[in-house]
Amino acid sequence: MMLECRGITAGYNGSPVLEKIDISIGEGEIVTLVGANGAGKSTLVNAISGLLRPMSGEIHFDGKRIDQLSPADRVRMGIAHVPEGRQVFAGMTVAENLSLGAYTQSSRSVSDLRSGRMRELCDQYPFLRERINDVVGNFSGGQQQMLAIARGLMSNPRLIMLDEPSLGLSPLMVQEVLNLVTQLRERGLSVLLSEQNARAALAIADRGYVIENGRVTLSGKASDLLDSPEIAERYLGVGAATRFSQEESKRMAASLRDCIGPATDSPVPGVRMS
Repeated sequence: MMLECRGITAGYNGSPVLEKIDISIGEGEIVTLVGANGAGKSTLVNAISGLLRPMSGEIHFDGKRIDQLSPADRVRMGIAHVPEGRQVFAGMTVAENLSLGAYTQSSRSVSDLRSGRMRELCDQYPFLRERINDVVGNFSGGQQQMLAIARGLMSNPRLIMLDEPSLGLSPLMVQEVLNLVTQLRERGLSVLLSEQNARAALAIADRGYVIENGRVTLSGKASDLLDSPEIAERYLGVGAATRFSQEESKRMAASLRDCIGPATDSPVPGVRMS
């Protein structure tokens, strides 16, 4: 596994939010954290990125323990964090925001590395090139989210963590963001997706963890979780009185993936369709 969290307990002001969390992420996987607001998903992402020091437990990346390292050191190792709420610098341009995403690079040719990486991202996402000198405070929420993800990619990570990327976005922009996430996997990146929108997250993920009250209560293949009556009842808006046969559940899950998936007719690579 690329990333392993072992027995992570973490919180704020001495009060734990997470209790002995174990999760792992493999090479080229999308792993999603599903849970209600306040369940502890963002706390776990902050602990992995180094913004929050765990009270106990260990975090390993590529077999090396990293929970004592600074956030900058973790970025240099290949971990990027796109925070909840996007947190772009509204008074700065697209180019300036992107440049800040590469601040940890310490090579003597930093400017060359930054400009080269920026050109790559502009080739991949033409929207960035079209607005490269525009101040981002005038952008829509969806445009700012795409920029925030691109800023995270400036450090050339191997693992990118996205905290609530669909928050506050229109359904169309949610689909665009999810399409981008699946493209990241196609390019070989691992993705940790922290998301309240269980339908959207499980539809594109390989595996998932359900976090409730700071603990992992369910885990497994995303397709299995999406088909689970328990998940449907708690997170997909299906009431306890409603019961579906196994075949009906599978048809509903497949239909849901089709609705959330890419706008093309091709299947999303890596998603296990029932």
